[in-house]
Amino acid sequence: MNQLRACVSVSGALLLAALCGLLSAPPAHAQDDARRATPPPGKALVFVFRSEREPVAARVPVLVNLQPVGELANGTFITATVSPGRTHLRVGDRVLTVLTFEAAANQTYFVWVEALAGLTPVRTDVRLVSESEGRRSIAQSRFLEGAAAAMAAAMRAQPGATQPAAAREMPAYTASGGGGEFALIASAGSFKLANQNQVLVGSPSTFDTTSKSVSSIEAEWRFNSGFALGGEAFYYKNNFVEDATNLSSQQEVLALMVNAKYYLRAASWFYPFVGVGIGSASATYSGDFIISGTGTGLAYQGMAGVEFRFKHVGLHVQYKYLSSTTDDGSGEKVKVGGSGVLAGVSIIF
Repeated sequence: MNQLRACVSVSGALLLAALCGLLSAPPAHAQDDARRATPPPGKALVFVFRSEREPVAARVPVLVNLQPVGELANGTFITATVSPGRTHLRVGDRVLTVLTFEAAANQTYFVWVEALAGLTPVRTDVRLVSESEGRRSIAQSRFLEGAAAAMAAAMRAQPGATQPAAAREMPAYTASGGGGEFALIASAGSFKLANQNQVLVGSPSTFDTTSKSVSSIEAEWRFNSGFALGGEAFYYKNNFVEDATNLSSQQEVLALMVNAKYYLRAASWFYPFVGVGIGSASATYSGDFIISGTGTGLAYQGMAGVEFRFKHVGLHVQYKYLSSTTDDGSGEKVKVGGSGVLAGVSIIF
């Protein structure tokens, strides 16, 4: 008897799951009809589909000309009929992505939505694609019935409307801060001293301003707002000659900096940035010239560049200006700053 009850319970659960699936999924003919849809005379038809190489679980609301048309999950698509003229799409919840284009009568448009992995709150990349690319994607996607989805979205927007518990939960972060990702950046490049002629231990000296072994290691936390805060170790060395004796020596500089940057998301893969830093520089001397020891001094810098991001790896290029005055161990002040261009690789965790 117990085995019979267990079988009945399992069978009932399977039947209920099957019924729920039938009720929640659009019929096959409805999906086929949606894929073959054409714009009504004098109107334009917009397919909005979501496809990601690295799936993100969250749904993203879609508004077309301020009208809610659905909440896309990965692998789903919706359609919207619009009048000719400027058409506005707003995709997302707390962080919005806006796409605007001119719609022509009797034309069909395909809009690709991609949620970006690893970002909280969810951010999206939205772009128009060709008909051939759009048709291929929606052929592999599930149709999200627009009328029902729009009604649900509209009900959620009404004051006092009942929402699922998950929707009523407070967000973990707001769009203006919190959350983010950790990045390591390794760079190398060229650097040139700003001052060629200096006085060390009371003796005029001439520097080779072109630095050798120029390298930088950075670690930073990138907030979702675009700001980043981190630390950097920047190293370079230069040869110099004491003018009176023609003796050669080397100056090695290590600058330890605390940096603040702002990354502007121009596209899902393209991030221009600017930044500033403050810290300490130490200069160490060695060689034939009678000078030894290490001098330190306050350092500050400014930087600007771009980063090309591809998932968890990026290509990092920046212009750097560093200013610092140290001493040579005898009390003589030495300017060790300059400017240069560095390029490297960033790894995003």
